Amino acid sequence: MGEEASLDQTKWEGKHHVVFIPKCRGKTLYKELRRYLGEVFRRLAEQKERRIEEGHLMPDHVHMMISIPPKYAVSQVIGYIKGKSAIHLARVYGERKRNFVGQHFWARGFFVSTVGGDETVVREYIQNQEQEDKRLEQMGLWEQPPSGGPSKAGPR
Repeated sequence: MGEEASLDQTKWEGKHHVVFIPKCRGKTLYKELRRYLGEVFRRLAEQKERRIEEGHLMPDHVHMMISIPPKYAVSQVIGYIKGKSAIHLARVYGERKRNFVGQHFWARGFFVSTVGGDETVVREYIQNQEQEDKRLEQMGLWEQPPSGGPSKAGPR
């Protein structure tokens, strides 16, 4: 296991793997802005006693392992990070795109999983996610089925 942190009389280790996406998986706009997001996420986390342990900004989604004190709910923390980062992006970079509005940057919801004793596995997964996505794309696993969809014919 990793390091334990402490609050007054509590020892804790609360790391979470979190994934969230921009609204409509807006690759073009997000691609332009993602180089700035890492620092924005880190500053926002530090403001509220949290620490981003590992992170990777994919072309269409965000992976991060974040350490959260037990006095905060994960949904509260992720809501804060998504909300404040969207506002920051709208203020600083919003002039470039007319239809870019802060409150509509991130899609609702997110995926979260507790890291626990698998910290090294999760770190490796986050670090290698982009290569894995490219590998799956080359294998054709992300291709859409024909517009007719699967056949519904079954045994007679």
